[in-house]
Amino acid sequence: MQLSSILSRFSEPETLKMAKLGRELRAQGIDVIDLSLGEPDFDTPTHIKEAAKKAIDDNWSHYTPVAGYLDLREAVCVKLKRDNNLDYKPENIVVSTGAKQSLANVILALVDDGDEVIIPTPYWVTYSELVKIARGKVVEAHTTLESGFKITPAQLEKAITPKTKAFLFSSPCNPSGAVYTRQELEGLAEVFRKHPQVAILSDEIYEYINYIGKNESIAQFADIKDRVIVINGLSKGFAMTGWRLGFTASNVEIAKACEKLQGQFTSGTNSIAQKSAVVALTADLSPSHEMVKEFARRRVRTMELVRSIPGLKCFEPQGAFYIFPDVSAYYGKSDGTTTIKNSADFSMYLLNTAHVSSVMGDAFGEPACVRFSFANSMANIERAWVRIKDALAKLK
Repeated sequence: MQLSSILSRFSEPETLKMAKLGRELRAQGIDVIDLSLGEPDFDTPTHIKEAAKKAIDDNWSHYTPVAGYLDLREAVCVKLKRDNNLDYKPENIVVSTGAKQSLANVILALVDDGDEVIIPTPYWVTYSELVKIARGKVVEAHTTLESGFKITPAQLEKAITPKTKAFLFSSPCNPSGAVYTRQELEGLAEVFRKHPQVAILSDEIYEYINYIGKNESIAQFADIKDRVIVINGLSKGFAMTGWRLGFTASNVEIAKACEKLQGQFTSGTNSIAQKSAVVALTADLSPSHEMVKEFARRRVRTMELVRSIPGLKCFEPQGAFYIFPDVSAYYGKSDGTTTIKNSADFSMYLLNTAHVSSVMGDAFGEPACVRFSFANSMANIERAWVRIKDALAKLK
């Protein structure tokens, strides 16, 4: 059977691939510590779960509007005003089955064959693959550890061509943990003002997991707001990964385009998750804030452990729950059996030798680095980095 050529355009996410390999080793009875997946190790807060139970009892069990229930879209508008001082109306909001679908909707609605999409490195693994699915061209703008993994206005200006259709980034960033300040975003906005054809996709899914203060959105600049599409969701900030609830805020034209696409792919998202999301977005945020306090504690300890290992250069994350060290000092080294040639070898070596899972930097557009999550218990983090240190000490 001849399969579609679409399957040859993109790769399986390395994050999911490493998680799968970890599960296979666990099935063999091996104690694998997972530092690969981006998922809070907390349970969904009680008041959100109670809202789900009530929604079931109240028989919210039927098909939902494609763009989402009106009360949820209103709740998203309330959240955007409260947290970001952004004014949107329900017709600007489209609710989807996770922020990944939100991203897919936007990219498929915007990108045509040959259109260029600028993506600063490092970037979340799915960004580039969605552009490829849409037959667009990924234009990587490489940042460095020394620059805090942030694109500069000069880099952005240089990357824009007549074929540029969109710019796609995240703040806080997965995998680097970089968070753009208002001043830095203003610098990028100044470039976008000169190029009105460029849409700006701002992934803000890690918004609440921020260690340096209030999160800033590039949509705050009124003169470019109509070209900004904000992508967000409930997975990270509310520990609701399995609930699959994301949303976009955009101009009405893009919102209608996303709704049209989604109407053929999935229609409206889960009714119970939507009713729970209304409560999550409008109720007390204390459980989210407490979760972030614990992430902050783990971040400090993780950085201490990483700094004790020779050869690793690491940017201290300002948001999200990952570290993304440069591990290239170990390239070319060997334990006598395995030689580390690249970040994939490095991650596989740690998986097979230290039994710790990570994600190779190539997947994020930065081959010198490897991503480690600290969304795991402090005890597991401590154990994992002892194992990593011992395994790396064997490389000569």
